[in-house]
Amino acid sequence: MRALMICPEWPDTYWSFKHALPFEGKRSAYPPLGLLTVASMLPKTWEKRLIDMNVKPLRDRDLKWADVVMVGAMLVQTQGTIDILKRCRAMGIRTVVGGPIAGTMPAVRELADHVVVGEAEEVMESFCRALEEGNAEFEYKGAELPELSKTPLPDLSLINPKHYSSMAIQFSRGCPFNCEFCDIIEMFGRRPRTKPIPQVLAELDQLVAMGWTSSVFLVDDNFIGNKKSVKELLPAMAEWNEQNNNVFSFFTEASVNLADDEDLLKMMQRAGFFRVFLGIETPEEESLKIAQKYQNTKRSLLDSVKRLQRYGLEVMAGFIVGFDTDTDQVFDKQVAFIQESAVPLAMVGLLQALPGTQLYRRLIKEGRLIGTGQGSNTELSLNFLPKMDPKLLVEGYRSILQRIYSAEAYYDRVRSFLSRYDPGRQIRPRKWSDYRAFCLSLWHQGVLSGSRRHYWKFLFDAATRYRNTFSTAMTLAIMGHHLQVITAKVLEAEVYFEPLATIAAK
Repeated sequence: MRALMICPEWPDTYWSFKHALPFEGKRSAYPPLGLLTVASMLPKTWEKRLIDMNVKPLRDRDLKWADVVMVGAMLVQTQGTIDILKRCRAMGIRTVVGGPIAGTMPAVRELADHVVVGEAEEVMESFCRALEEGNAEFEYKGAELPELSKTPLPDLSLINPKHYSSMAIQFSRGCPFNCEFCDIIEMFGRRPRTKPIPQVLAELDQLVAMGWTSSVFLVDDNFIGNKKSVKELLPAMAEWNEQNNNVFSFFTEASVNLADDEDLLKMMQRAGFFRVFLGIETPEEESLKIAQKYQNTKRSLLDSVKRLQRYGLEVMAGFIVGFDTDTDQVFDKQVAFIQESAVPLAMVGLLQALPGTQLYRRLIKEGRLIGTGQGSNTELSLNFLPKMDPKLLVEGYRSILQRIYSAEAYYDRVRSFLSRYDPGRQIRPRKWSDYRAFCLSLWHQGVLSGSRRHYWKFLFDAATRYRNTFSTAMTLAIMGHHLQVITAKVLEAEVYFEPLATIAAK
C-alpha cells in the first residue's frame, strides 16, 4: 500500500515566521514531527512519502501515486486541510485525518473518509490492518492515553533537513494545570507522560547522524510538567551534548513556575537551552483567576521573566486580551508589561474559545458562543460574545500590536533584554547561513525598510554595547521584521461584527 502523508501549509501568522525564514535560506520553521512519528508506525511493507506544503506544493501526480492520503494538522490549518480533502475526494482518493483537528472540526470530519482522534500509538496497527482488508471504520480513538515508551523514533528519511530552521523532538505530553481556555489538557490529559531518557538521547543521535548541527525544539506543551522526570533528563542531555561538542542548542515551552527552581534553571543552562516560551497571558490577576491559570498568580511575573533572562534564557511569551474581567485599561497594562519585561517576541492574541475546552463548554451554556475557534494568534474575528464591547476589544487589541511592534518600541525591548542577558557558554561559532542572514538584513531592513533609521541605530548599539550577544541581537532584529510585517497586515484587516450584534440582541 502507498501512503502519502501531507502537512498543510501554515497560515501567515506570528507563529509561522515566514517573513524571517528567507533570511537564513529556510522554507519552514520546523518539520511535521507528528507525521514523521506516525510514519514509523505504518507497516514495513507500505511505501510512504511525505509532502510538507510549507516546503513544496502538492501536485496532482503526488496524489495519484497514493492509495491513501494521511493528513496531520493543527486547528489553525483547518482551511488548508479542507482544500486537500476536497482535491482527494474529487480524485477518488481515500483520506485519513489525524492531529488535533480530527476530533473537533465538523467540516473536516465531513470530508474525511477516516479520522484518528487523539494519540495514534494504540490504534495505528489495527487501523492499518483494517485499511488493507477494506473494512476500516470511520473513527479510531485509543481507549487510554499511551505511555510514550511505545512511541517510535520519527522517520527522518522523509524530509530534507536543509529546508528547516530547527529540528524537533518530544519528551512529554500533558500538563498538570487546568487553564480554562487550553485544549492541551483535553487532548493529552493532566498527568504528564514522559519518554525514557535513552529514547530521547536516541532521537538526538538520529539528528546528529543526519548531519544536523543547529537548534532543536522540544515541542512539549509544558516541558516542566513533570519536574522529577525533567531533572533526570537534563543531566543526561548535558552530558550527551558535551560529548558531541555541544552540537545542539535547545528551546522549549514551559509554565512560568520554571523561574522558581534555580537548580532546574542551572540544569537547563548547562544542557544548552537558550529560549523558552511562557504563557503569561495577562498581568491582570483577576483575569488569570477566571481563566483558572492560578500558577501565574501570587507572584511577580516581571521578576520571573527577568530571572529566566539572567539564566541565559530568551523569553518568548503569549498574551491574551478578551477575558470576562478585562476592562479598557488592560490594553495599556499589557503594553507596559511587555515593554518592562523586555520580551522581544510577544505573541498577543484575542481570546478564542477552542473546541473541546472548558471555556468552549461554558460559553455554550451561557449562549455566547458564535463559532469554532481555529487557534490563530492574528485572528480578528471573535468566536464568542465578550463582556467588553467587541469593537473596543478589537481596536484595543490592534492598539497593543501597533505600539509593541513599532520599530522604536521593539528595538528598545531587545536592548533591555540584551542588557540583562547572559548566554554563558551557549555562544556558538558563526556559520555561513549567519553571514547570509546578516547581509540580507542589511539590505531589507537597513536599505528598503521604512524603519531603517531605527534599525541602524540598533545595529550600532548591538555592535558596540552588546558585542558579546551580537548574533542574538541580529536574530531578534530579523525575527522582528516578520512580526512587523504580520502586524501591518492585522492593522489593515477589516472586521465584521454582525454575528456578535445578532447574539447580543437575543
